[in-house]
Amino acid sequence: MTEADAKAALERGRPVVLVRPPAVEQARDVWDLLGPPAPVRGPGVGPRVLVLCADDAGAAEWVAAAPPDARIHAVTGLARASRILKERSVDILAGAAKDLAALLERATLKLDAVAHVVLAWPEALVASDGAAALDTLLGEARDARRIVLSWNPGSLGDFLERHARRALVVGTPPVDESGRPLPPVCRARYAVVPSFGRSLAVRDALDTMSATTSFVWNGGPIASPEARPDAVVCTALPSRDEIAALARLGPGEPVVFIAAAQLPYLRSVATLTPLVLASGADRARDRAEALRERVAGVLRAGGVDAELALLDPLFERFDPAEVAAALLALQGEAASGTQDVAVAAPVEGARVKVFVGLGKKDRASAKDLVGALIREAGVAKEDIGRIEVRESFSIVDVAAGAADRAIRGLTGATIRGRRVLARRDRER
Repeated sequence: MTEADAKAALERGRPVVLVRPPAVEQARDVWDLLGPPAPVRGPGVGPRVLVLCADDAGAAEWVAAAPPDARIHAVTGLARASRILKERSVDILAGAAKDLAALLERATLKLDAVAHVVLAWPEALVASDGAAALDTLLGEARDARRIVLSWNPGSLGDFLERHARRALVVGTPPVDESGRPLPPVCRARYAVVPSFGRSLAVRDALDTMSATTSFVWNGGPIASPEARPDAVVCTALPSRDEIAALARLGPGEPVVFIAAAQLPYLRSVATLTPLVLASGADRARDRAEALRERVAGVLRAGGVDAELALLDPLFERFDPAEVAAALLALQGEAASGTQDVAVAAPVEGARVKVFVGLGKKDRASAKDLVGALIREAGVAKEDIGRIEVRESFSIVDVAAGAADRAIRGLTGATIRGRRVLARRDRER
């Protein structure tokens, strides 16, 4: 099946399933299927296209990948999204299913004008607490043409039967002639890194592997480098064929930076081993790195409100980066004994709250989380504080200096038979 077949099916009102790896950059043909932007309409008119994502981070990636002329907005905050929908014309609205359902309930989001609904890899949605919101939105937009992006359509049998019946499948599902899943094509290492932090993570990965001739793949065609690399690092999610080609470039296993939701897909195409990136403390081999780590510790611990109030008049006259550089210069003078100024050390006993996507409904206990933190993440017992196990998630207090290590170690670990996602807790 081709893109022309998909366009023809959509015009007839038939749903289309595009088999693609779970990354927006792997679904460029969606923009062609959606067609040109609708003419600018008055404020308060609903969007022409609704993109249903697993979370707000996924929604933001659609904005980054959209064509320059697309009038697209990602719902990352309900209050701001409500105001934008009331004040200006939005052609494409991307958001987590639960956030879009909340806007619908507030009567801020109107679905009358929605012509296309894009379901962005619902594998992560149908088994989550956002499944009910997803059903609500699809029920309200029942007349909209549906494009389903899926890396494994076979796992969506019941869902596709309800919401994309008799869909045209474009692409090759990851199964053989007998319907069994295809085996992994190579071995690879991975690290869960948010997209905005991957440029720095490349440096950490190369330091960890002591690489001297590296090849960094950011997506697109894979050109063979002049010299055989001793490390291959992927900042974009590769397809099955692409990761096989990347594995052939060097003697070692390619390293792939992924979002947590992409882990099941990557595990289906490669046999995985986690890569533990060097922490800031591991890199603090000179005065500059040590100072950066101390400043980062102060910022992570919080408690700098008084200092911000003191410096606020300077921020009005100078760029904050210049103010920080001036303070660093004063710190250097203090080291030479000319001034009595010092950078504060991290607050003793400061704690960071870590969100863990595992709770009572998964039969998890505080003991399970303590064991995983010690075994999987290498967190010292004295760095683990209060653990609050709730119905569908848990909150763990961890020493500020061990928080990043705890998040990396818990993400992707198996507790009570479930893969775990961990991140810094947002205020509730």
